[in-house]
Amino acid sequence: MEIPPKSPDGSEKSPQSKELLTSNTASTLCISSRSESVWTSASRSKWDIYHKPVIVVSVGAAVFLFGMVITSLSCIQTKNKNVYKMCGPAFLSLGLMLLVCGLVWIPIIRKKQKQRQKSQFLQSLKSFFFNR
Repeated sequence: MEIPPKSPDGSEKSPQSKELLTSNTASTLCISSRSESVWTSASRSKWDIYHKPVIVVSVGAAVFLFGMVITSLSCIQTKNKNVYKMCGPAFLSLGLMLLVCGLVWIPIIRKKQKQRQKSQFLQSLKSFFFNR
């Protein structure tokens, strides 16, 4: 029979209670970080909002163009033709995937911004009526 180890403060706790304690703390931290963003309504610039999708779109376009160049080299060059034929389409598809993901990400961010503005407006109305 195995005896569970005692904690440094002398109290005995089962491993299940330790897991529950840490998971409860993690969920509390997650909840507080979510509610924090609702209360801090500092205005952000367009770059702060859209910088990630813009970077993804620009990297995707660059990789896509690089794939086009390598694919066209497979038609022109006779040396290393097999390497160009393998790498060109791979860069084309990777660049296209990044480009499309970034372009889809922008309307999603716009929709979230509109929802956030609505929720802040409703929050201010609620606080106005309930604090009277």
